[in-house]
Amino acid sequence: MAAARGSLLGMENTSASEIQNILRYCYSRNIPVTVRGAGTGNYGQAVPLQGGVVLDLARMDRIETIQPQGVAVCQPGVRLGVLENEARKAGWELRCYPSTIVKASVGGFLGGGSGGIGSVANGGLRDFQTVRAVEVVTMEPEPRIVLHEGEEVHDILHAWGTNGVIARIWLALAHAVEWSQCVIAFDAFDAAFDFSEKIANGNEWTKRLVTTFEWPIPSFFTPVIKYAPEGKALIFFLIASDQCAALESAAQTIKGMVTYSGVYQGLNARPLLSDYTWNHTTLWAMRADEAYTYLQCGFDPSGVREQMRQLRARFGTEILFHMEFMKNGTGQVIPGAIPLVYFTTEERLNEMIDFCREIGVFVANPHVNNVEGGGRYRADNIQLLAKQRYDPKGLLNPGKMITFHPESSAAGATK
Repeated sequence: MAAARGSLLGMENTSASEIQNILRYCYSRNIPVTVRGAGTGNYGQAVPLQGGVVLDLARMDRIETIQPQGVAVCQPGVRLGVLENEARKAGWELRCYPSTIVKASVGGFLGGGSGGIGSVANGGLRDFQTVRAVEVVTMEPEPRIVLHEGEEVHDILHAWGTNGVIARIWLALAHAVEWSQCVIAFDAFDAAFDFSEKIANGNEWTKRLVTTFEWPIPSFFTPVIKYAPEGKALIFFLIASDQCAALESAAQTIKGMVTYSGVYQGLNARPLLSDYTWNHTTLWAMRADEAYTYLQCGFDPSGVREQMRQLRARFGTEILFHMEFMKNGTGQVIPGAIPLVYFTTEERLNEMIDFCREIGVFVANPHVNNVEGGGRYRADNIQLLAKQRYDPKGLLNPGKMITFHPESSAAGATK
């Protein structure tokens, strides 16, 4: 059960006390508070809709410990890249991280993130107890510091700071692996997808990233254009170094062309292939043509080819396939996707979303500015119930959880 932890924090966590002081002041004067991590989210999570205070947690950036069993205990302002580097010194690494790892904060990732590099092996942020526990500060007359652990972390995760301010995090890590980066080109997208699917699903392969692009997406990656032959589909891999030669050989036997291969030297590596995957892909496309936007999709592993065929038949190259393989909470590897969409009208965009859902493609719509529409809202309403408990006036990031009504908070479940 969630429990108040103020008596256990001591002097070491004065920053949490500062949050309590700010929230106490704002509560008494009905001032909205919007929590900000590093601002790398893509739904406008940290954009205040009703003014008030922006609470920047960047200076809460202490890594308290990396426990021997592979759990990092840290404050929310820690940059993911810093945590990755420190974890590797102790023989661990992040289970998953976004392409914005260098700038993104741990707290922001928990509040608004989902998965990323590493998800193909370890699942997303909300899978397999990756988040072991969080402490949150409540927006009440006398703000409390409340511990959520185990399944109760889902009360708080991906709620955009609408139901508490994350002040401390216990994050499970993975054993560190020596990785290599590899770029493989195929004449046709179908061949590239087949090969990437085989590697992503093969238990014999130790991988951290499997990303597949159809042409012309690789043409947008100007810093690494020399690895992108004209007209070819590309796959970007992070693969265990001791398997890299076997991966290259397997690709070459089916006419794949290795255009780059090298030991991964960490976040300072050049090229850094993760800079072109996940949501960074969209950023590179927008540099080339600002009409590009994207969707966040999940395809049916058994029907993905038919789903892609129907999308191509209906929308042509208005949708370009960018596939990111990830493991879901049941252990099944699925072909996720962040397809590029060439925007013309809102009506056309909504038509694409509706058609995806009609043919069984899950869509998290990044063009809405509320938790419920973003695709990770819990159907059991536990995030809403937490907001009713911890933010009865609705002062935390107001307007971002549209199912919340202040007058209903008194009827919310309590613990």
